[in-house]
Amino acid sequence: METPYRMYSSYLKERYGEKVYKLPVSIPDTCPNRDGRLGTGGCAFCGAIGAGYENLPASVTIEEQLKANKEHIGPKYKAEKFIAYFQNFTNTYVPVNLFREYLEAACLPDVVGLAVATRPDCLNRTYLNIMDDVRQRYGVDITVELGLQTVNYKTLKQINRGHGVAEYIDALMMLKDYDFRNCTHVIIGLPGDDTIETAKIISALPTHEVKLHALYIIKNTRMAQWYKNGEISLITVEEYVNRVISFLEYSRSDLVFQRLIGRAPEEATDFSNWSMGWWRIRDMIESEMATRQTFQGRKCDYLGGKAVRHFGK
Repeated sequence: METPYRMYSSYLKERYGEKVYKLPVSIPDTCPNRDGRLGTGGCAFCGAIGAGYENLPASVTIEEQLKANKEHIGPKYKAEKFIAYFQNFTNTYVPVNLFREYLEAACLPDVVGLAVATRPDCLNRTYLNIMDDVRQRYGVDITVELGLQTVNYKTLKQINRGHGVAEYIDALMMLKDYDFRNCTHVIIGLPGDDTIETAKIISALPTHEVKLHALYIIKNTRMAQWYKNGEISLITVEEYVNRVISFLEYSRSDLVFQRLIGRAPEEATDFSNWSMGWWRIRDMIESEMATRQTFQGRKCDYLGGKAVRHFGK
């Protein structure tokens, strides 16, 4: 059944002609918002292990991580081609010589792409040129995943993100000069978040892919303390569904959505996905879109000089 939005799995099948699956990779990195260069303690929502709940430890070699994950995931999802996903913390926040070594180590025969997750303020042309050289020499595709979370600068400051929207725009402007894909990460439900404006700004920029997930409350974080003290309120699952639909409606029709809802383990969180399976929430979104007869891009009418269209081309 055709979905009312561009799914990542469908894009990968179009690109590679078969099922492709992402395999998480950990490297011994950290974040400039943790080690004192930009700040300490990290983002208010980020736990001690970052986002790598399903990752093997960075002490395991990249080749061994990929092998172990392939043995588990390959048969389960009937995948024979893979994308090595450098997922946790800030993967360009390492010395340049090590960065190259890590990328090259992941370029195994059945790896068709590398995905590198980072912060918008942790990219420059030195790292981009290394990625481009690896892309050309090993024949792999490169996707750079940027953690934006929201375009509300007040929210970014409140959650101690350590960067603003300008850094995100700067990163995308650099990325457009390379033959890479890019993906933007967004958290729906942050305090003061503006879902529609986030969708519009992302769509007005040279963005290729988007990841959405709901706000988790990770144990032992500043946000967990705010939650415990009643200093923040969480949206309902129905409101989340509504906001995701609005995000899709205001998004460019060519954007690929890697996901509409994420997941985090129950033992690591004080709140995650209203104690529902992620697939149930995804199904709720798709069912509601069918009921409303709406689709991705339906309200994306604001680009290309909307106010002067009546004068003709």
